[in-house]
This record gives sequence, C-alpha cells and structure tokens, in this order.
Amino acid sequence: MKLKHIIYTLLILALGSLIAYRITQNKNVAAQGNDKGGKKPPTTVSGMVATANEFANSLSVSGSIEANEQVEIRSEVSGIVEGIYFKEGNMVNKGQVLFKVNDTELQAQLGQAIAKQELAIETERRNKILLDKDVISREEYDIIQANLKTTQAQTQLIRAQIAKTSYKAPFSGKIGLRYISPGTYLTPNVLIANLVNANPVKITFSIPEKYATDIRLNTEILFSVSGKKEQYTAKIYAIEPNIDASTRTLSIRAMADNKKGNLIPGTFANVVLPLNAIKDAIIIPTEAIIPVQSGKKVFLAKGGKAQEVMVETLTRTENDVIVTSGIQIGDTVLTSGVMSLKNEAPVKVKLKK
Repeated sequence: MKLKHIIYTLLILALGSLIAYRITQNKNVAAQGNDKGGKKPPTTVSGMVATANEFANSLSVSGSIEANEQVEIRSEVSGIVEGIYFKEGNMVNKGQVLFKVNDTELQAQLGQAIAKQELAIETERRNKILLDKDVISREEYDIIQANLKTTQAQTQLIRAQIAKTSYKAPFSGKIGLRYISPGTYLTPNVLIANLVNANPVKITFSIPEKYATDIRLNTEILFSVSGKKEQYTAKIYAIEPNIDASTRTLSIRAMADNKKGNLIPGTFANVVLPLNAIKDAIIIPTEAIIPVQSGKKVFLAKGGKAQEVMVETLTRTENDVIVTSGIQIGDTVLTSGVMSLKNEAPVKVKLKK
C-alpha cells in the first residue's frame, strides 16, 4: 500500500511540475512579444498622405452600334415581280429603282379611268353651256361636276398605284441579301431585302440617372468594339428628354464616322463617357476602403495609432476611389494591412513615395 501511495505522489508532483513549466514558458513568450514597458510593439503598415488632385471623371457603359438609316424593303402593292435591278451586297443610290411589279392590270384600269374622265370632262363642258342658258338647274350641274371630280380622283389613285409598282431606294446605302426572285408573287408582308446606310453610324447607350445632369450635347466619347484594339471617337448629338422609369436610366445617342466600314451595325460597343472634372479631389487606393455594416471606413495614422473614420465615396476606377468626406488634406491614410487593424492599435507607417 505504501508503494502505491508513493507512486501516486510522484505522479502528482510530475504533473504539477509540468503545469508550472508551461505557465513559466507562456509568460516568457508574452514578455518577449512586448517592449520594455510591457506594451505590444507597433504594427508596420503602408500609408499615404492625402493630397488634392484634379480627377478626370469618366463613366464606362455598354452600348450598341446602329446604322444611320436602315429599312426593310417591302412592296406596297401585290403582284408578280417583273424585274430585279440590284445585286445583293452592293451599294445603291437614292432614287434608284430596285424592283418592278407587273402593272398590266393597273394600266388597263388606268385606261378605263382616263376614258371615264374624258367623258366626264365633255359632259361637264356641255352642261356648263346649258346652265348658262338656264336650261338646267344649278343642282343638276353640281351633280355632273361632282362626277367629274370623282373620275379625276380615280385616275390619280390608279396612277399612284402604278408608281408604287416601281420601288425606288429611299436613301443611298448597301443592300443586303435578296429574298425574292423574278416571278415571285409579292404582298406587303414579303421581305425583299434590307437597305442599310452605315456611314456614319449611331452609338446608342444609357447611363444611370444620377449622371444625367453631367451630359452635354457635342461631348466627344471614346468607344471600342469586341475583337478590335482600336479606339473610336463619336460625338453626342441627341439626348432623351426623360428618364426611363423602369430602368432609371437616360438614353443617349452619338454619331461616329465609318468611312472605312470597320463598324458593323448591331455589334456591342464599350463606351467611355467623360463627365465633369473634379477639382481638389482626394483619391486613395481602393484597398484602403473597408466595407462595414453602416457604410465604409478607413484607418488614419494619428499619434502613432490607427484611428478608424467613416468615409463617403463618389466614383471609383480600377485602382482608386474618390473620397468626399471623412478625410482631410494632409491626413495619413493607411493602405495596407488594414483588415487586421483595430482602432487605437499602435502602428509604424511606411509612407509611399
């Protein structure tokens, strides 16, 4: 029994010694991590001094390239295609006849209408003489005169229908693929081809309503298209007078030269729209901003300690952001290691040059 007690006593003493040793070691490690005054050493972070700069503000949005003029060519009258006078994919001039619908029936109707009109003219002439001699009444003459006007209107109507059988290009441009052949029976529903004027081209895009007051006519914009590194310029010539209530955006249209034909209507455009330049802007790196539940904050270095302040921002670029409140010119803004900082934590700032 005595041996058993001795073994238990030795085990207890060994365990107590181990605990005492660990406590001593932890105190030594903590002491090594503190300075001579027992305080935690400052954290080394990067920072910058806030200065006033002029910021050329711009907005990047997506848009689309549209033809200056574009129309679907369709026949206004029904009938058999008598002739096609364009080659698909070629340029055509304004007023050029593109196709002809057979007008034989209409020509026959026109001849009949002309005959009726000539008879009505002669009848009106004779009855005018009789009216002057009081042989017929004014009412009878008015009926004859109305009949003459009716035949004249009928003749004009048929002539207008005949004119529509020859379709003329409404503007100069390139005509697309042809969807008919000679002998096709046309109705107004049949698409014949597309006519496009793509020089110049229009760039249509929309911006958020908060930028609506910054837009001016004749402002020059930059844009690019997918697959091309080249940047193009365009000039704003039209602004929608009201905000779209469903999207809260403002539609804008600009015009760009396309003499080389590199810009194809229907393609997307990446538009860079210059806004009003901001003077005395405080610009800091985006990594200095810390999102929090109540907004955004940054850390400033004051008296060797990190001080957190709430900030408001305006526009951001890929690397920087404009701060409108919370930071004053001359403040030292901490830009690295901020995610692990706490308010009033000691810091050693390495300023960026």
